Amino acid sequence: MFNSIFDTASMGLDITTGLISAGVAIFLGLLVAITHMKTSQTTKGFLVTLATLPVLVMAVMIMINGNLGTSIAILGAFSLIRFRSIQGQAKELLSVFFAMTIGLACGMGHLMFAAVITAIAIFVIVLFSYTNFLEPNKNQRVLKIVIPEDLDYEAVFDKIFKKYTTKAELVKMKTINMGSLYKLTYNIKLKNKIKEKAFLDEIRVKNCNLKVLLSHPCLEEEI
Repeated sequence: MFNSIFDTASMGLDITTGLISAGVAIFLGLLVAITHMKTSQTTKGFLVTLATLPVLVMAVMIMINGNLGTSIAILGAFSLIRFRSIQGQAKELLSVFFAMTIGLACGMGHLMFAAVITAIAIFVIVLFSYTNFLEPNKNQRVLKIVIPEDLDYEAVFDKIFKKYTTKAELVKMKTINMGSLYKLTYNIKLKNKIKEKAFLDEIRVKNCNLKVLLSHPCLEEEI
């Protein structure tokens, strides 16, 4: 069922077979790009990359005569170019690997296998993206508070945390502004249906109206 369409005996590749493989790679690459577009925030340039990457990977596979070990080493180096200076999001990395997998399969002539894997992977991505399965707790937050050096931070926010959170853990503390201020970082879990503005307002009363930042765990922001 998943046999290669290439002539493995003579290692030959006629034009018709090559064009069929290229067409399948482009079509499946478009499916990957459309899936990424529907499930993530992205740019046109990245979608074009996903659509064309499988056929380019296929071409590399053909040029190195199906040597899988060499192709993975080469394409592993190529894949780092996209994220060399800017860290890619998890879904971007997944989509790049997805497109490369299709290209590898098409480059070895396993078109049916590439199509089946594409269908299964798209189903799983869409299922996880549009359902609550594997979704982290929405009430998890990172709270960063700047306080003056003479404020007793160990107990000053306890009543506020008890009122608005079910969990509050101090995970980091450092001095800033030449030691005149402290910045505290808490991992907290908010109670259901609380007003975040009221929570922050009560903290500002305690920390002399200095900076406060409440963010999701996936967002690394500084104050």
